[in-house]
Amino acid sequence: MKVLLGSHYTGNIAYYKALKNADEALIEVHDHYVKQSYRNRCEIYGANGKLKLILPLERSGTRTPMHEVRIDNSQQWQKLHWRSLESAYRSSPYFEYYESHFSPFYQEPFESLVALNKALFEKITSLLEIDTPVNYTTSYEKEYEGFEDLREVIHPKVDHPKNRINFEYMQVFDMKYGYIPNLSMLDLMFNEGPRCVALL
Repeated sequence: MKVLLGSHYTGNIAYYKALKNADEALIEVHDHYVKQSYRNRCEIYGANGKLKLILPLERSGTRTPMHEVRIDNSQQWQKLHWRSLESAYRSSPYFEYYESHFSPFYQEPFESLVALNKALFEKITSLLEIDTPVNYTTSYEKEYEGFEDLREVIHPKVDHPKNRINFEYMQVFDMKYGYIPNLSMLDLMFNEGPRCVALL
């Protein structure tokens, strides 16, 4: 099976489940940027329940291609996001194990949304040793022959079998708010460590 995925900020668990179980993946970076998608946001489990981390973007036209979208670094989003991750996961079993791998992403400047998403994607797949061959689009096409198109399926507002996971795991605040499924892949990594590959 070949899958066509969007460029997401950290990516949720369903995203990496689709990637891990694919023979090949193609990541879209030439579609138009769409608000309220995982392109510039992720969801984590904070002390008060589900928390959205949203990357601020520079203003651009409504039909700006993803590879041209710029991050607005005037808003100090890196400090806010890292503090949120620390607050949510400092007591999780594997936060300290992965901390040094992810903290640089919240210190070094990134101008391009696609560049940040790609760097985080490559770090996550490297740490988890996910070896699915991955390429990036060179232009926008409505359809890619032989690929299952998940670009708009793995989306915060879409209920689809490919945007769900069929397993549960221990989460830091689950005694308080219960289990929350399909959060950012970071939630699974910080809670389950290397075991999360088997869960996928």
